[in-house]
Amino acid sequence: MKLAFSTLGVPGLPLPDVLRLATTYGYHGVELRAHPEEPVHPGLDLDRRTEAAAEFKAAGVEVLGLAGYARVAAPGEDEPVVEEIRRLLDLARDLGAPYVRVFPGGGTEQSREEADAAAARRLGTAAEYAADVGVRILLETHDSHRTGADAIRVLGLVGHRQVGSLWDVMHTWLGGEQPSETYAALSPYLGYVQVKDIASAEDKTPLALGTGVLPLAECVEVLSRHGWDGWLCWEYEKRWYEAAAPLPDLLGAGRDHLARLLNESA
Repeated sequence: MKLAFSTLGVPGLPLPDVLRLATTYGYHGVELRAHPEEPVHPGLDLDRRTEAAAEFKAAGVEVLGLAGYARVAAPGEDEPVVEEIRRLLDLARDLGAPYVRVFPGGGTEQSREEADAAAARRLGTAAEYAADVGVRILLETHDSHRTGADAIRVLGLVGHRQVGSLWDVMHTWLGGEQPSETYAALSPYLGYVQVKDIASAEDKTPLALGTGVLPLAECVEVLSRHGWDGWLCWEYEKRWYEAAAPLPDLLGAGRDHLARLLNESA
């Protein structure tokens, strides 16, 4: 498995500094938070996109994916959601990123069936464009569709190879799902896995990997047992928890912890 970290952990950090962290601490890739607050987002012109792709190539670091904020199950019209995904797909193509992340985002005023149908409809529409640009859309286990069981209700309806899943280990744990259950549900669709750690279900302030309650060892063991060789991406939610320790101070130990889990599960 290859290791990456998300720029959610280093809010607003210039791209050269992000790449320096990756090379210094031995991460193979970076997940880019695709938001206007960040150096890389869908509003960039083509020259800047080309420059960013060249910076990654020169550093020998891969763009794992773009963490977008489209909410595919949200109430409302389809077209704005599909257009938001298309803009992410264009940016991913220009950067050479294989994945874009989307959220479910279903509303409390919808039935489960309505939310599933909206998500599947929009993802199915966007999938054709994703195939044209060679990028895969990943539905994250999050908010209204927190578990693998929730996500596959949508993914099964879509049934398109360009639409898959992103396993966020915190949300499946919060949803009461065991790692073996999540993997069984998501394995046909799995793009990559977001790892993190927290103190408890009540206190989600990000912690150094291995110092909280999330079942990281079990997740890695399940993945290894099934021969999965994709990406583990550390999503440290510093942007939402300003009091959390700075991520750069933790990256070396985090890499070592993941390497140890991988060795123990081999």
